[in-house]
Amino acid sequence: MSHLKGVILVGGPSVGTRFRPLSMDIPKPLFPIAGVPMVHHHVSALAKLQGMREILVLGFFEQGVLDRFLTEVQIEFSGINIRYLREYQALGTGGGLYHFRDEILRGNPDHVFVVNADIASSFPLEQMLSFHVQKKAMSTLLSIRVDRAQVHKYGCVVINQDTNEVLHFVEKPETFISDLISCGVYLFNKEIFDVMKEAIAQRHAKAIEAGEEQELSRTPASSEKVALEQDVLSLLTADKKLYAYVCHPTKDFWMQIKTGSSAIPANRMYLQHFKSHAPRRLSTAPKRSMDDSTVEHTAEVIQPAYIHPTAIIHPTAKLGPNVSIGPRVLIGRGVRVRDSILLDSVEVGHDSCIVNSIVGWDSKIGCWSRVEGAPGESSHHNATMKGHKIPSATILGKNVTVADETAVRNCIVLPHKEIKSSQHNEIVM
Repeated sequence: MSHLKGVILVGGPSVGTRFRPLSMDIPKPLFPIAGVPMVHHHVSALAKLQGMREILVLGFFEQGVLDRFLTEVQIEFSGINIRYLREYQALGTGGGLYHFRDEILRGNPDHVFVVNADIASSFPLEQMLSFHVQKKAMSTLLSIRVDRAQVHKYGCVVINQDTNEVLHFVEKPETFISDLISCGVYLFNKEIFDVMKEAIAQRHAKAIEAGEEQELSRTPASSEKVALEQDVLSLLTADKKLYAYVCHPTKDFWMQIKTGSSAIPANRMYLQHFKSHAPRRLSTAPKRSMDDSTVEHTAEVIQPAYIHPTAIIHPTAKLGPNVSIGPRVLIGRGVRVRDSILLDSVEVGHDSCIVNSIVGWDSKIGCWSRVEGAPGESSHHNATMKGHKIPSATILGKNVTVADETAVRNCIVLPHKEIKSSQHNEIVM
């Protein structure tokens, strides 16, 4: 059995700005999707692997920000050591790995998984590991096929169809080269740090050639700063040391989580995945209501759905599919919720409707009101364009109040706002 380590790259407070207003009150990696923090799905997938000894969470958030989460997952996965390593400043996607190479190599692991935090996936890590061992590879990336119109947003991979060896890797190409993209999940042998050292040396040589040596000497971090995608993977490809494990087209899923609205399709994908692979993680309505005379009745729930057991839901409400209801949520008579995330302590008045939306912590939706996002999914990685809201989900920040008989459609509402009249296609600041 292989000795494994996992590394999750969570970034820091200066990233995730496109996730606002949701990241204004909680770090993006801790935003709840399908009932647990976003990064919990990564920890859970790594912890299931036989031989996994330690999971390192790597980023530049303040030390205490992730403490509670780390304590919770350490209790849940007690057989695995889970620690946070804080970068002294942003070192790029590969620089943090290189800086903490001694910690990663401690215990002499055979293989190291590296996973970006801002993705949702079925994480076929066991199959990826088997493929990696079979190929006797030094490095393997997880890959998936996407629509041809979307490939320019990702790192594209051209592979040998017989061996799955990566022939070309281009980060966000201007022209079409392949419909296979990198998923931001990597499996390395410990020799990867020798390749990183070479990549850093090449980067320094290029900087000196371009006359930027003064910039390198002024910034101590520059001695370790390196991009995993542009610098390291390109070098591995040139040396014929990189393979691609391609996700199964129907069994596996993957998407990036960039904007707040992307949390809704991510929530749906996880819930749909649980429906077939982990049905115990789904929920029915709690067996209690605001009306004691109907205590035996429960709200109608169309699966898949996650409902926290502390939520109070009127038996005439209808929830689902693809709904996540957080702790202490109060849902009134005749309410309809679909394709949405309701966060902690939200209150929804009677006969209201919430569709394709995220309702932030402690928010209150009035009676006969409608909170609705644009149908379908936006393919944009930004929430706005030229100052205008791109049609996508409606997002209400923390402690937003929506008055009775008010419609909020395709809007982003910043925290602590009161909406007294209907709003459409607006950013309410």
